[in-house]
Amino acid sequence: MENPTSAVNPERNSSWDTDVLIIGSGAAGLRAALAASEHTSVTLITKTTLTESNTHYAQGGIAVAMNLDDTVALHIKDTCAAGAGLCDAKAVEMMVSEGIPRVAELLDWGANFDWEGTLPRFTQEAAHSRRRIVHKGDATGRETTDVLIQRVLNTENIHVLQNTFAIDLLTDAGTSQEFQETATCYGVTAIVDQHVTSIRAKSTILATGGLGRIYPCTSNPKVATGDGFAAAWRAGCEMVDMEFVQFHPTTLFLDGAPNFLISEAVRGEGGQLINIRGERFMERYHERGELAPRDVVSRAIQIEMELTGFPCVYLDITHKPAEFIHERFPTISETTKHYGLDINIDLIPVRPGAHFMMGGIRTNTDTETNLKGLYACGEVACTGVHGANRLASNSLLECLVYGARAGTNAAAFAASQPSHPPDILPAGHTETSQTPDLDFIEAVKDAVRETLWENVSIERNGEGLRQTLAELKDLTINLGNVPATPAPNDIARIEAVNMLNVALMITESALERTESRGAHYRADFPTQDDSDWHRRILIKNNNPPKVISLE
Repeated sequence: MENPTSAVNPERNSSWDTDVLIIGSGAAGLRAALAASEHTSVTLITKTTLTESNTHYAQGGIAVAMNLDDTVALHIKDTCAAGAGLCDAKAVEMMVSEGIPRVAELLDWGANFDWEGTLPRFTQEAAHSRRRIVHKGDATGRETTDVLIQRVLNTENIHVLQNTFAIDLLTDAGTSQEFQETATCYGVTAIVDQHVTSIRAKSTILATGGLGRIYPCTSNPKVATGDGFAAAWRAGCEMVDMEFVQFHPTTLFLDGAPNFLISEAVRGEGGQLINIRGERFMERYHERGELAPRDVVSRAIQIEMELTGFPCVYLDITHKPAEFIHERFPTISETTKHYGLDINIDLIPVRPGAHFMMGGIRTNTDTETNLKGLYACGEVACTGVHGANRLASNSLLECLVYGARAGTNAAAFAASQPSHPPDILPAGHTETSQTPDLDFIEAVKDAVRETLWENVSIERNGEGLRQTLAELKDLTINLGNVPATPAPNDIARIEAVNMLNVALMITESALERTESRGAHYRADFPTQDDSDWHRRILIKNNNPPKVISLE
């Protein structure tokens, strides 16, 4: 691997230039880099290391209509059914149809997925009408990123900067609303090797992943603090569907163990959910039982925990042969064994955790945002492919398809631009102040997580949402904004600001949507209302939430 700061010497330069800048190293960012590099030079930056992303920890697999009894039409139908009426049909069709060559390409590049004869070994997951999930045991994300990372590192005109914290986007937005409508993005400010630097780019791709770490229980790694969402919002990007946070039904709940994901595929292979009384309960909530959509299963588990007064339920896969369990779920087997649990004979204690954001930066199918020169793909983006609730294993498919589209389109835009981007100031910097004490910053982060888990998680109501909104606004006042002259030791503070920005967007959107749909459940409005709410909510900096029609 090349020197992670090969593209810049921060001691000599306060800025440097690139054609295409990509922020994020999950599947979307990596695939975007490969696509853009076919046409121009690329700089890819990542918050910590290349391997630290939500993709890397993805277990289940990639949903793709390649099985003999499957069709593109069936995959589209299942995706739109899970999305509860809010999917963008054009975007879904593009993802599903273009996903087939993207997965075939990944196999050609050496992805060592599980095979059965001449076809991949397809597995079943919740809300899919066919066995269409290709996988590598329960470590599909690791296999996918390993293949993509190796290809990126072997591509000469991709420069990689690790341990690079993106702060804010460089734009010419100014302050007037009229000017913001035609703003252009020219890169990002970032902390690189303890130096604050401007990375100027002819086009920029945000592929920063998720935001699960704004909740105390999550399947996401520590880096997922919503940085890309917040930076885009501060720069004037339109954000949509931010009320739709998906909670995965089964994260490990065990003393001393992390909130480790127990893959959807465990239920797909016959795993049964039981409560502390030893009762299977899912058939009381949905005709598909354990294979119901994720929002249904998560709420069912939450209800069972409340009814029994117990902090978890159990997932039982012990009726399967031990050899099958070890072969199919080696990562889960080894991880749980490390914490004293043998899933061949022991029940797995689980509870829901924040997993995926369906909403994000509003883009079209070309991954363009409302800022010229800024593209977004992967979890930070919202093309509308997931609607109100993502279908299992569609996330990696989305990353591959829209990552490739983002890279190609960003490279084309860069080719049309002048040789050097202008010197401009970053968006979002509104004050200069001394960095607060680290203990205070961590207390703010904990307070965000606590109030969101209490009032803006699996079940919500108007009173709790209003209370949370007030608390988040107080925390924002106390913490302040991103400093006008950030210092290298400001990373923790900027992360906390990002978490607050994102939490406010989610809470405001959840309060606005007075119905229940997909992953958004309001106890005070418990039914889906297609007469008034077959619409989306748009959030933009310094503006109240706006209800818009489906396109």
